[in-house]
This record gives sequence, C-alpha cells and structure tokens, in this order.
Amino acid sequence: MSLTPGFLQALLLMGAASFLCRAGGFFLMRYVPVTPRLESALRALPFGVMLGIAAPVVLQGRVPESVGLALVVLVMAWRGNDLLAALTGVAAVALLRPLM
Repeated sequence: MSLTPGFLQALLLMGAASFLCRAGGFFLMRYVPVTPRLESALRALPFGVMLGIAAPVVLQGRVPESVGLALVVLVMAWRGNDLLAALTGVAAVALLRPLM
C-alpha cells in the first residue's frame, strides 16, 4: 500500500466524517432525556458494533477471527471494557494469522 494523495485525502475525509458524527451525536444527546432503557441500549452498543464487524468474517469459518471474537466476548463479559476487549481480539488475530 502506498501513500498516494488520493488515499491521504480519503483518510482525512473519513476521519473528519467520523469526528463530525461523534461530535454531532454528543451535541444532540444533550437534548435527549436519558431513561434507564436508553442507558442500557447505549451501554450495549460497543459490543454490538464489534460483533457486527467480526460476524461476517467468522461466518466464513476463519479460525483466527473466530478465536478473536470469542476473546472479545469473554473480555467484555469479564471486564466490561470495550477498548480492552477490542485490543485483545486484535492481538489474538494478529498472533494467530501467521500460524494458520
């Protein structure tokens, strides 16, 4: 992969779009009353996103990704920390891919 101007431009635009979505959501949530139901939905969101990213690859039957997803689920249940779970899953896939 090379760092062409088109790639850098796309990367910057995607980063800006991601930031604007997060900032806009943060701004708009100031006007939404947080009920217990909404709070539990927001707490479940990171796990759902990780599952949605990994599920298509796991359904193809790839072992490293399946192990990574299993570790994500375990770490999320054990520690409740989505960042730690994501890093654990990525590390597992990175370590297992060369072996498979």
